[in-house]
Amino acid sequence: MDKSELIKNTLEESIMIKQVLLEDATTLIDIAKVVSDCLRSRSTVFFCGNGGSAADSQHIAAEFVGRFNMDRIPLPAESLTTNTSILTAVGNDYSFDEIFSRQVQAKATKSDIVVGISTSGKSKNVLRALEEAKKVGSKTFGFTGKNTKEMKEFCDIVFKVDSEKTPRIQETHMLVWHIICDLVEEELFKTI
Repeated sequence: MDKSELIKNTLEESIMIKQVLLEDATTLIDIAKVVSDCLRSRSTVFFCGNGGSAADSQHIAAEFVGRFNMDRIPLPAESLTTNTSILTAVGNDYSFDEIFSRQVQAKATKSDIVVGISTSGKSKNVLRALEEAKKVGSKTFGFTGKNTKEMKEFCDIVFKVDSEKTPRIQETHMLVWHIICDLVEEELFKTI
């Protein structure tokens, strides 16, 4: 396959996956409503994930704390992927599977939201974080690819990207979170 063909196929695949989102607007509206309610009460949205999903966690938290489309008050959001001392201490003293769940135990309350991002839907540390969040009564959202089996047990809502390709799943997760950020700002600050 030549380079032009590779580019064309990748873009067509990405567009096709995103077109499916048009049929799932209700899920995005539901998530945005819960997030808006959480942030309105000054409770926190916590994010966790590994690799590219860790970077997405940080990106999304920054959109809420910083700004998305407008200047506004900062909104309480935190990525559980950023404190290397916590990650390495817990990973060393307990297990890599516990790096997020220990933070959830320490920080999350029943008025908070914990978002687990795992393209495979099987990341043990993400699942453990969601499990602990359910124990404290936090709302839980899972963002994944085609596999939702493990996440369904611990999530109030699972958002599934209809793909098994990590890059397509990750880029769709970011698009979806940008849409949610838009909806949240509209709900809380009436920008539209």
